[in-house]
Amino acid sequence: MGGYIAVEEAIAFPGLAERRPPFPMPDNVAPEFYADMTARLPDVTELRLPDMDANGVAMQVLSLTVPGIEADPDPVRAVENARYVNDSLAGIVAAHPDRFAAFAALPLQDPAAAVLELRRAVGEFGFKGVLVNDHVQGKYLDDPSFDAVWAALADLGVPLYLHPGMPPADSWHVLTGHPEMDGALWSWQATTGGHALRVVLSGVFDRHPNARMILGHAGEFLPFQLSRFDSRYATLTHPHPLRRPPSAYFGENVLVTTSGVLSPAAVEALVRVLGADAVLFAVDYPYERTSAAVAALEGTSLTQAEKNTIGSGNARRLLGL
Repeated sequence: MGGYIAVEEAIAFPGLAERRPPFPMPDNVAPEFYADMTARLPDVTELRLPDMDANGVAMQVLSLTVPGIEADPDPVRAVENARYVNDSLAGIVAAHPDRFAAFAALPLQDPAAAVLELRRAVGEFGFKGVLVNDHVQGKYLDDPSFDAVWAALADLGVPLYLHPGMPPADSWHVLTGHPEMDGALWSWQATTGGHALRVVLSGVFDRHPNARMILGHAGEFLPFQLSRFDSRYATLTHPHPLRRPPSAYFGENVLVTTSGVLSPAAVEALVRVLGADAVLFAVDYPYERTSAAVAALEGTSLTQAEKNTIGSGNARRLLGL
């Protein structure tokens, strides 16, 4: 199979909205973008596949778009709706096995049920991992209650993709009066990056050395701060110190994607920091244009071998595609 494999590609299921209470959506989205997004999110064959074909994308790894299962306060409903979403994803993959794979949605409001659903999705449907939309009712994935989830991920050999989420867990004063900063423009990178750093610093990957976490958007820009993480961590006292410097978990336990990063210079810098084996191609469809994501990788001065590794090789190796 030639072509790119894109690993952070959103899909919506209109029936899900009927199964749970409505969630507040941003009111400052441009009407043209909103119309295009809402047409593309639930679509598979009319818009999505032609877009993939036009831009040389062989496969998308699909995942439920925000706000996801995580935003539902009802654990029982979350379990039911996660099964509904994963059954729906499995139907798409079964209909187009050469073009789509999937990351499961999990009902993390009930960690024990989440482990069961993870094993079902991977064992029964062949899903390639899970995607979590940031916090779970204000709880982060470094919480001890999720340790069994990390253990199951390591046991199954599949990654957890940590994605931004909504609504936010906290109200930040720095966003007051600037709603444009709230969301994909800035706050999502900051909050998701902070969440990921909590996971690293809590020792999740010391306890589960075979677990892997994927971060989009150039690793939520954490890779560019690794030297500072190490230098400052070394100046602090720690009741439960890490076995390695914080940077050592990046590239091994923490992998990153190019989703939403449309600058060749930024993509190239990311590869220079982490190495080509730690970077996977992604578009962030339909929120970003596939053509722009492809151009960002192809516009770098990376070798063709590095481009091939990022464009599809790492996804094949890490996700078993």
